[in-house]
Amino acid sequence: MMETREWALVTYTILSQMAVGSFLVLGAVHFLAQRKAGEAEADRLSDRALLAIGPVLVLGVLASLLHLGNPANAYRAIANIGSSWLSREIFFTMAFTGVGFVFAIMQWRKLATPAIRNAVAVLAALIGVVAVYSMSHIYMLANQPTWNSAATPLSFFCTTLLLGSLAIGVALSANYTYLKSRKSAALDVQANLLRDALRWIAVAAIVVLGFELVVISASLIDFGSGDAAASLVNIAEDYNTLFILRISLVFLGAGVFAFFLYRTASVLGQERVLFALVYGAFALVLIAEVMGRYLFYASHIKIGF
Repeated sequence: MMETREWALVTYTILSQMAVGSFLVLGAVHFLAQRKAGEAEADRLSDRALLAIGPVLVLGVLASLLHLGNPANAYRAIANIGSSWLSREIFFTMAFTGVGFVFAIMQWRKLATPAIRNAVAVLAALIGVVAVYSMSHIYMLANQPTWNSAATPLSFFCTTLLLGSLAIGVALSANYTYLKSRKSAALDVQANLLRDALRWIAVAAIVVLGFELVVISASLIDFGSGDAAASLVNIAEDYNTLFILRISLVFLGAGVFAFFLYRTASVLGQERVLFALVYGAFALVLIAEVMGRYLFYASHIKIGF
């Protein structure tokens, strides 16, 4: 059974990866919307979704403090950035938070030119990717055979993109509902941009799901042939129900729901069904990814000292 400190790691890694993924996907959505309908309509589509990313990241960072013996000493963990992946993770997560916050203020207040704002956004996105990469390498240790493989960074980036894409689908849908309640002008333009965005999000979710299932299958095969064999036994004996439920939920959310999301987004006047599908897909995948991260921490074994 995992302790509170370990649940803090599950919460931190899931929320911070979702925040990075949301930032990446929202940047792509804004780019495509700007090419189709111009800067102003792209901003109306994405600005409120951008502001929702910050609280998610802050909650993740706060949860990470519960993992520390003394949160007041958290700043000391950054001292070994030249040799420690933990220090790099903390540094780049804080840098992503800071640069992302600056970009959000610039975008919301329309400070500087769009080109400068885009440059700041690209910088924040790159830092976010490095933060997730650093996060994954903390676990790639020689005495941790379950974690010490390419499957760890690949699965972390799958979580980043799956949760990020579907979270942005939810945020864009909520933004459209708000604009509709305010009887905003040019609502038909926003409806078209939203349907386009949700179609691409559905395709992205299905593609990443396929990749994630390949990574999981390869991991299980690898567990059975090396020092991590005890982890495979652990999953088979103690966590088989949780593992099957985790695979079923992610397939249902990012596969079945995403398929119908793509089809429904191609039809006019189906907003209620569309929103139910994107909210449902996000909820199912979020639960599945939390289960997956729980299994990641609960089923590992350690060899040697």
